[in-house]
Order: sequence, then C-alpha cells, then structure tokens
Amino acid sequence: MKKTLFDKVWDAHVVHQVENGPQVLYIDKHLIHEVTSPQAFEELDSRNIPVFRPQQIVATADHNTPTKNQHLPIADELSRLQLQKLSENCKKNNIELYALGHQYNGIIHVIAPELGVTQPGMTMVCGDSHTSTHGAFGAIAFGIGTSQVAQVFASQCLLLQKPKSMRVTVNGKLKPNVHPKDVILYIISKLGTNSGTGYFCEYAGEVFEQMSMEGRMTVCNMSIEMGARGGMIAPDQTTFDYIKGREFAPKGAQLEEKIAYWKTLPTDIDASFDKEYHFEAEDIEPMLTFGTNPGMGIKITDSIPQSTGQSFDKAMEYMRFEAGEAMEGKKVDYVFIGSCTNSRIEDFRVAAAYIKGKQKAQNITAWLVPGSQQVAKQIVEEGLLDTFEEAGFELREPGCSACLAMNDDKIPPGAYCVSTSNRNFEGRQGPGSKTILASPLTAAAAAVNGKIVNPSQQ
Repeated sequence: MKKTLFDKVWDAHVVHQVENGPQVLYIDKHLIHEVTSPQAFEELDSRNIPVFRPQQIVATADHNTPTKNQHLPIADELSRLQLQKLSENCKKNNIELYALGHQYNGIIHVIAPELGVTQPGMTMVCGDSHTSTHGAFGAIAFGIGTSQVAQVFASQCLLLQKPKSMRVTVNGKLKPNVHPKDVILYIISKLGTNSGTGYFCEYAGEVFEQMSMEGRMTVCNMSIEMGARGGMIAPDQTTFDYIKGREFAPKGAQLEEKIAYWKTLPTDIDASFDKEYHFEAEDIEPMLTFGTNPGMGIKITDSIPQSTGQSFDKAMEYMRFEAGEAMEGKKVDYVFIGSCTNSRIEDFRVAAAYIKGKQKAQNITAWLVPGSQQVAKQIVEEGLLDTFEEAGFELREPGCSACLAMNDDKIPPGAYCVSTSNRNFEGRQGPGSKTILASPLTAAAAAVNGKIVNPSQQ
C-alpha cells in the first residue's frame, strides 16, 4: 500500500490500537515551557506519578520572559513566579532547562531546530499550538493541552484518533520579494481558517523544495492558522545539510544511518490524500492581513474585499477599516519582527538588507526580537546590529515578546502594528491593539516608510 509522509511517521509510532477506537502514539520529544507545564506537573505530584522519560524533554523559558534587562530580577510578579516554578519542576524531575540567561535559551520552536533536537521522522509535542513548526523537518509535530502534557510526562505516549491527510502543492517560481510568509498567508487567504480542521497537511511542490529550512519552518508554523493539526514537508538534502553539525544532532556514522532512513520518508508516488489543493507560485504577491483572523489576507496591491456578515463587519469595526479601501499607504505605529514564525537569522538578514543605509520613520516604534540567544549572537557577529541601530531600530533580547503580549511588550490600545507573528486576533498583541500580519521584508519596509508600502516597488 502506498503511504504518505504522514502515514509513514505516524504508523511507525503506534504502540497500540484500541479495537474500533483510537491509537496509542509514542512521542519522541516533548517540548515544554513555563505556561502550560505547571498544572501538568501538579497533576503528576497529586497522583504520585514520576516523569517517565525526562531525558526526552526539552524545556525553555520563553512566553513570559522580558526582552529587556534579562540579567535583572523579573519585575512582573506572575511572570517571575511562572519562571521560578518551571525551574523548580525541572530540577525536581531531572529535566534539562534552558532558563533565562542560558546560552541556549529562546523560543522553544526556534531553539529545538537550531540545536538539532528536531529531526525527520520524529513525533514531537508541546503545550503550544505552533508546535507544527517542526513539521518542516518531516516530523509529526503538534500542540497539546495541559492534560495531554501530563499524559506524556507519565507515559511518553498519547491516546489519539489518527487525523486525515491533505496536501497543498505549489509549483513554479516565486517572484522577487515574495517570501515564505507570503506563501502561507496566500494559502490561508484562499482556503480559509477552518480548511485544515481534522487534517495533517503536507506541503509539496517546487516552491517548498526550493525553500530554505527557515522558510519551511515559517510555513509549517502557520498550518495551525488554517485549522490543521499540523504541517509537514518531506525531508531532503536541504534538511540534512541544516541538521549536520548541530549541537544535539547525530554525528558521523550515526548521522549517515539516520539519513538513509530519512530518505525513505517522503510520500510514495501515487499515495492518496483525503483532500488536495494546487496553487501556482506566479499568482503569489507580498501579502498582509486586514482583519482579525489570519484568513483575512490580501495581496498588498489589492483593496479590502467587499463582504458581508457579522464577523466581517465586527472585524472592520475593530480594525477601523472599510471594504474597498486600499491597505497600501495606510499609516502604522509599530513594527514587530520576531515570534516563533519569523525570528530566525534569515528573517533578520532579509530585514537588514532592506534597512541598510535607510532610517526608521519618526512615527514608528520598531522592535526586533530574536528567537534565541544564538540568533542574537549571529545578529551581532554578522554586523546586522550596526545596520539596525544606525537606522533607529531597537534590538531586544530573545523571547515570545509582542506576539502574544504575555510580558511587557504590548502594543498600546488603538495602535497599528505590522507584525511578523502568526495571529491577528482582537487584542492579541495587547488590549485594543490592531495587528497586520506580514513578512519580515514588508514589515521592514513599513518601518522605514512609516506606512504600508509594497516592498517590490521600493
């Protein structure tokens, strides 16, 4: 029987099939942070159950971490307590923790790939919806709830119904200044935010084959925004080259053995999917959102569509936009380049290339937040920091930052922010804030010009 990439990885991890019911799936790597783990640890403590395999857990502090003065005591009491609790729980259970200040600290979905923890053919979970990021390596990776976090702590397994499969194929060659973020925003704008519900999505075709690993991570990261359980891209030479030499990646003969297995994972020719979609690269332009969900996206050169319905009207009222308006030329107040979607070194290289020799507009507050201490170090070593500082941008310390405003990095009420994050829900970046999702290039262009501009015409 011909199998998909998803089938191959899933089936290899089934421990037990419940008769006429769900399956018990083994989990290779469990990623945790300070927000969704405390209740799960408490559940185990209350039942006197030990953590089964602590060596297969990777922990970091990211959501509540401040992005300024990380060497000082945390001022916010709730954040301080959450980080303290994470440290206590990890120490008690012999779990490796990349705490604030550690050389490997950063956003969990940035550090796991860059350290070589994420590998093809794995099953990976985290109490965080954007765990789908790791599917870029050909892994099955998905977010779980707190009760499931406790299940994995206790058994290294989960009881699950196998999702259905879908494939999104994009062939052709992308135009200049069209980036992976534009590709996924385009797909979501066409398919909608519930098109992937109940499915694992494989991305296939020339566009994804030609993408860097960092671009693939951006695409898979936002699979959840179209309702999918997760996203996957078949591992290839680009994947193997990225993994080679990383801190916790296989080495030498072990790596060669792994690669031989990884090469067997791509979807078999003629394997069938429950649902398929096809797009052409030439149709994709720089994208941005105009509403309050990631599916409300348009090409930067288009106007806000005419539509009706309570949700559309509510979104327009919140954003203070109107159908038929052009997005290009609209003034904004903040620019945020960061989050688990776009805080890798490639994202900052793209932004720096545009910014170099220019100045930030006076009406813009621009925050650049690397996804990890290693990315922050690369920014300095590659001379990008000089470019940013000379242009008036503020480089902050690693963390989730203004993606979800669980720390001090909040967009003020009523202010517009062009953001490289993944969600533009009401108040996502702070109460009353108004989020416009875009690529790092489009965000950098907005920061320099003080308004939304088409980077292809700059």
